[in-house]
This record gives sequence, structure tokens and C-alpha cells, in this order.
Amino acid sequence: MADLQDLMISRVRVKMLELFFNNPDEMYYVREITREIKEEINAVRRELDRLLGAGLLKSEQRGNRLYYSLNKRYLYYQELQQMIVKSTGLGGKIRRLRRKLGDLDFVMFSGKFVRGTTPTQDEVEVLVVGDVVLPELQALMKEEEKRLGREVNYGVFNLEEFNFRKARRDPFVMEILYSTRIMVIGSEDEFAHREQQGV
Repeated sequence: MADLQDLMISRVRVKMLELFFNNPDEMYYVREITREIKEEINAVRRELDRLLGAGLLKSEQRGNRLYYSLNKRYLYYQELQQMIVKSTGLGGKIRRLRRKLGDLDFVMFSGKFVRGTTPTQDEVEVLVVGDVVLPELQALMKEEEKRLGREVNYGVFNLEEFNFRKARRDPFVMEILYSTRIMVIGSEDEFAHREQQGV
């Protein structure tokens, strides 16, 4: 399976990117980062300088500490975010356990879920389309809910029903299609494409 580390030279950088992107609104100081990712302080400082120089991170002095956070205006912010979401956390688990979970055509995370924003009651955060082994998916989602400390709104469709609802412009499915999302499994174009069906 493709891993972020296949594309990047530094293991420390990969761990730091995972830390920052999995907690996009957090600020960290150097020693906090070393504790979180369990790496040596000099390696962390080196990578912080590189990421700061590249413009992906920004820094802010607070008291006698220098704090680092993500620069959400960074040119490749969204692309990096997608890579992190697909390879770590729930996205990584779904990709790793794909066979166990059934025959999955699409798995989508809503933009709010990725950003860690609390959804409204009827918003779907995770959508799984395919022939799904429900007990396996439910166990995985329970694990994620425990990690987040809250319930996750997720939906499951087989491919036929999903396509039927898309063609009929079902409000529930349209809401999902018009929202921001990250595709964990499947093609964005195929996910959003609607075939016209006669009534």
C-alpha cells in the first residue's frame, strides 16, 4: 500500500505533518511536538525550520515560547490534507481494512469531518458506498467515535441505491454532492457523475 513516507524523505517530517493536519487548529511548541511524535528535539527543530521556510507552518511568540501552527493559505494545503486524511486515522484504517469491510466503491469524508468541525444533526460526515460488511464498519466507526469523544454521522448505501438516488436528485444525496469532501476511496468524478434516467 502506498504510504506518505514513500513520497517524502524524512520520517520526522511525515510524523509532524500527521500531527498538524490531524489537529489543524492546534498550536504546538517544540518540546510538545517531540513528545507527541516521539522524535529527537534536533530533528524536530530541523524539520520545523524547513516547514516554516516552505510556508506550510507559521510561528507565533507567546510568553517565552514559540508556537507553530498550520498556514491554511499554503499553496498545497488541500493536497497535503487529502494525502494525510487518506493515509492516517480513520482514512488509513479504512484503506488498510478495505477487503474486510466488503466491496467498497466509494468512501467520502465531509469537509467538516476533516476539519474537525461539529456537524449539524442531519449532516453526513462519512459516506460509504458498496457492498459493505456492516458489523466490521460499525466496529471501526465505534472506535473512531471513542477516539473523538463524540458520535460520527455516517451513511451506507449499496451502489445501485446511491446511483438511483443521484439520478432522482434525492435531497439527502444532493446535499452530500454539493458539500466539500475528500474521497478516501473512489474517483471524485465517478462519485459526483449523474446518469440521466427516465421516470
